[in-house]
Amino acid sequence: MSFPEVVKGPPKPSGLYQPSVFSLPKGTERYVVEGCGAILIRVETGDTVTVTNDEGGQPCEIVAVEDKGRIDAGVIGAAANCDAEGLKALLTSTDQSLRGLRLGMEARGIDLAQGGAVRLFDAATPAKTEESFTAQRDGVVIIAAPGGIMDFEQQDTATPLTVMVKRAVIKQVARFELPDPLADPVLDLRIKSATAEAYFVKAGDYIQVLDVDGRQCTDFQCFAARKLDKGIEHALDVTTTRTLMGHAYPMPGLHAKYYDQDMLPLVEVVQDTVGRHDAFALACAAKYYDDIGYPGHANCSDNFNGVLAQHGVTPRAGWMAINFFFNTGLDDHGVMYADEPWTRPGDY
Repeated sequence: MSFPEVVKGPPKPSGLYQPSVFSLPKGTERYVVEGCGAILIRVETGDTVTVTNDEGGQPCEIVAVEDKGRIDAGVIGAAANCDAEGLKALLTSTDQSLRGLRLGMEARGIDLAQGGAVRLFDAATPAKTEESFTAQRDGVVIIAAPGGIMDFEQQDTATPLTVMVKRAVIKQVARFELPDPLADPVLDLRIKSATAEAYFVKAGDYIQVLDVDGRQCTDFQCFAARKLDKGIEHALDVTTTRTLMGHAYPMPGLHAKYYDQDMLPLVEVVQDTVGRHDAFALACAAKYYDDIGYPGHANCSDNFNGVLAQHGVTPRAGWMAINFFFNTGLDDHGVMYADEPWTRPGDY
């Protein structure tokens, strides 16, 4: 009988796990094209794009577009060999996850009827097969993993593709580009680090809280405007919400709403690309930083007080809130723990 090798000496701490988007070499970006999905990526001259067929047997279509919206496979040094029928089928389907891609193509004036695509791989392609291209000039590439409803006899399910982009020129400022919007925005508000902003929304409006560069905690609070007009300051209440939803924090589906202390529903979660948030403790406050030796440090509660004053809201030493993306939970011993957020750039 063989036994595992025993390492001599005292126990060693485990290694630090980081999302690959933060641990990749500089100038390298990783994207995943889900089965029956598509993404749009901007490329510049000299950039290398590598597409990996993760599970094998998944066709891929690449549409390369010049800056002025003209489709030309020569942008990536290739020749068109199909008319992008797979991508066209995806875009004309009822799949709402591709709405952002449709809007991005419309904004760039891309018409799939005006050019062809580069088709890679087929049903016999082995897993981990790769194809690479180098951008000959600036433009964008649309990479699709086309497919339809799986035939249970053929087991032809659509599977993901992994796309690695190696930039020819590494930018000095480490920032990620904003993804194309999910719809035509009414208000595009950029919240700078260590600040807060207040804004008015109407019933039925959609709010997208977007983590631009990833791993950024963001406290969110809201009020019913009609109550504020009457001087009633009932904020989003996480205890009431947990009680009514029976969940640590709302998620899309049946347990999706946030309430105030009168059990009035304020907002509902309809999409969530992260799934780990915090609704257990207060937003960070001056006392927290005072106690750990950073008096006067910017904090979310004071920032809330500053922007809510114009709406007649009484300041608080510490605000309850939903902290989107903060990786927090309670363990089996009732201890609250926190870790780095799971969010990748562009998660919302």
